[in-house]
Amino acid sequence: MPDRSRTASPRRDALRNRELLVNAARQAFASDGLDASMDAIAKAAGVGVGTLYRHFPTKEDLVAAVINLDKPQLEAQRDRIRRADLDPVAALEQWLDVLVRKMTAYDGLPGPLRAAVDATGTPLGSTCHTIVDATETFLAPARDAGLAKPQLTGRALFLAALGIAWASSAADDTETREQLTATLRSGWAAEPPPA
Repeated sequence: MPDRSRTASPRRDALRNRELLVNAARQAFASDGLDASMDAIAKAAGVGVGTLYRHFPTKEDLVAAVINLDKPQLEAQRDRIRRADLDPVAALEQWLDVLVRKMTAYDGLPGPLRAAVDATGTPLGSTCHTIVDATETFLAPARDAGLAKPQLTGRALFLAALGIAWASSAADDTETREQLTATLRSGWAAEPPPA
């Protein structure tokens, strides 16, 4: 009779292989962008390509795992902004800056994020939904105070941040990112209410 306790959770070597794959992918994406090949990632992890595909059937699944490695850091930045005594506009601006920086961490990342933002039931889609929800929590106070346009949504700002990330990756300079972020602000900010 099989020992059910052994089959209920992944084996230690499977967990180790998964960790090796995610770390190898993170390094490959950092150096080569999302164009890094799955074969090269498997080789760098010291496992066969079949092992990679058993853990991550698609590159999107692997991208989601790599992004989730950075999730605690993103959550810490979100919480730091929430705890700071900032007006709603400053808090939203800081959050959008964090998003654009995260979205440019790996060359080619904005494309898969855009494809996944409306997906349901995928790891990357789930990650996008979490980020859209966080964006909405920063947007709502600004919108409620009349400092952001009333029709604006967290999803729209997420997509705008993706556009800035894509364009600033192509330009490959900080000045372009800052100019685009300022342009975005002029698009979402509402006229201050009369005194």
